[in-house]
Amino acid sequence: MSVPGRRGRISLPARRARRAALLRYLLLVPVCVVLAFPFYWVVLTSLVPTNHVFDFPPSLWPRWWDFGNYATAWNGTPWLNYFVNTGVIALGTTLLVLITSTLAGFSLATMRFAGKRLLTGLIFASLIMPAIVVIIPDYVIANSLGWLNTYQVQIVPWGASTFGIFLMRQAFLGLPNDLYDAARIDGCSRRFFLWSVGVPLVRPALTTVALYIFVGSYNALLWPLVMTSSNGTDAGVQPIEVGVYSFIGENGTAFNQLCAAVVFTMLPVILIFLLMQRQFVEGVMHSGLKG
Repeated sequence: MSVPGRRGRISLPARRARRAALLRYLLLVPVCVVLAFPFYWVVLTSLVPTNHVFDFPPSLWPRWWDFGNYATAWNGTPWLNYFVNTGVIALGTTLLVLITSTLAGFSLATMRFAGKRLLTGLIFASLIMPAIVVIIPDYVIANSLGWLNTYQVQIVPWGASTFGIFLMRQAFLGLPNDLYDAARIDGCSRRFFLWSVGVPLVRPALTTVALYIFVGSYNALLWPLVMTSSNGTDAGVQPIEVGVYSFIGENGTAFNQLCAAVVFTMLPVILIFLLMQRQFVEGVMHSGLKG
């Protein structure tokens, strides 16, 4: 069934599909507004002068613009050191997680060995344990190793990710079994198949894991706050979130300067996500839920 239109006949299913798409957009617009409002409020507060931060009722559009908050926030903290430390920690953690997740995911997906199901269950069961529960014994271990105030204490303990192992296992399970059989007939070793055939085919999943781990490492606060220290004038080996946390003082918090620091510290993550969001979605979609 179809109805006439200016550009020809439009079928009834097509009209229903358009209405469904319009309804989805009408529902998504308010959701996007709600999700974007906190970011807008942070930017708004970063531009408000100090004597108008606590004005009531608050204004959704600033009547005064004070870009000096950004200069004050930047000059008051060694941000360059924080950015360098964060880059070293985030990149090192991401690289280590990619290696361990690829090896573990490939092994759990393709190899047969005793206790495989039990081992897989134990790995995934570790998701239910909050990291804060074991932070005190972790601190004791790091202190006994002499790792406090070092890069390795912020990289090595996070070098394996349960999420990364799960996603890579699902990605390798999604590959056709004929690939393994053909490679085995041709005399291809598991190692050669993994790095020459398997890894290129699961690249979207690798991208998803890399983005997830990088953002998580970039936003880490509790662990580096406990495991590292600074003399106040130098960032030492502390990451960027500790620098943002330093704006919360005993004598009060300059919220406009804190929001200014939040804005220019979250810009790199936003840009990376915008550039890689397509690969991120593809990685999640292609990983599947095959058991």
